[in-house]
Order: sequence, then structure tokens, then C-alpha cells
Amino acid sequence: MAETKPTEATASPRKISKAEINELPLIAWDGPIELLTTPEEMEAAVKKLLRETHLGFDTETRPCFRKGEYYPPALIQLATASCVYLFRICLAETLAPLRPLLESNSILKSGVGIKEDVRELVKMESFKPEGFVEISDLTVKLGYENRGLRALAGLLLEGRISKAAQVSNWARKELDSKQIRYAATDAWISRELYVRAKAESLAK
Repeated sequence: MAETKPTEATASPRKISKAEINELPLIAWDGPIELLTTPEEMEAAVKKLLRETHLGFDTETRPCFRKGEYYPPALIQLATASCVYLFRICLAETLAPLRPLLESNSILKSGVGIKEDVRELVKMESFKPEGFVEISDLTVKLGYENRGLRALAGLLLEGRISKAAQVSNWARKELDSKQIRYAATDAWISRELYVRAKAESLAK
């Protein structure tokens, strides 16, 4: 479910430059997206997600432009194989509905830069994180030099992620369509990268 379906990654190269990434076709999530703003909506979504075994995971935070400025995470994105769920925690003002997922060691949550994402969430509201996996820890063992989400998408999925909405206000009252698509794509990519990397690892 993408603008351009990624092809199977080749055995080489094991690194990619920004210029090479910019030559790749854009890929984006084009499937169902559920936008959740209240604790009640989040609880209902979590009940469905607790049936999954693997979720793509990412967060978005309002950017800081002044020294000493700080904002907590505003959005949590979770992707299944068929749908992406966007939890607007800045509006719900609680992680409580998500706690069963965040603390489950039977549901794998894969992402890039995931340790920092989780650290910021724990700062916001204390919980015991379980089941989180850093994708780059797996890809570096496969010989890939790049560690960022965009570069790994280029290497393993042979596609380019648009970063147009990356530095935007994720805590605004209403997210626009570009923000929603961007956020959903990052979570979907976080799932797909793990699936591809794991398959490559098992094939060795």
C-alpha cells in the first residue's frame, strides 16, 4: 500500500548517500489510518492492537527552536500490516490507555532511534517499557553502515521517504493531511524495515 511499491533489496550496496536517496522513488503509506484523540478512542484501539505480535513504532514531537525549550512527545504511531494508528497523546494528556501495549513483552515494537523515543515517553509518564527493538541494531549486524530511518528505507526498501512535514507543530489542535501521511509512513516503514531485515538475517 504505497505510491511506489518497494522492490526486494539487493545484497549490495551496504551504504547509501543522501544524493543516492534523493534519486529513489517516493514511497508512502496509502492504507487505512486511525486518528485517536481521546482516552476512550485509544482504549478501543489498544484492545485491537493487543491481538498483534509485531507493530511498527515511532513518535513525533513539536520541535524546539529556542535554547532551554522542551516539549514532550505529541504523537505515538503504531503500524500493523494493514492499518496505522496515530495516538494524539498531547490531546489525551495520558499514556494510561497505551500502557498494556508499551509494557507488553509479547508484542514486538520495532523502530529506529527507539531508545530515545521510549526515554522521552517515560519522562512524560513513568512505565516499564517491554518489547522494543532497535532496527539498526539488526541491520548493522547485516553489514549496513547507515542507521537512520530514511537511509535504511533506501537500502532495504529501495524507496525515499518525504521529510516535508518532519519539522512541524505536532501538538497543534488539528494535524493536516501531510502530517498524518508522514506520521503513518514512518510507522509503516518501521515495521517493514524489521520484516525485511529479519528475513535477510534468517536467510543467512
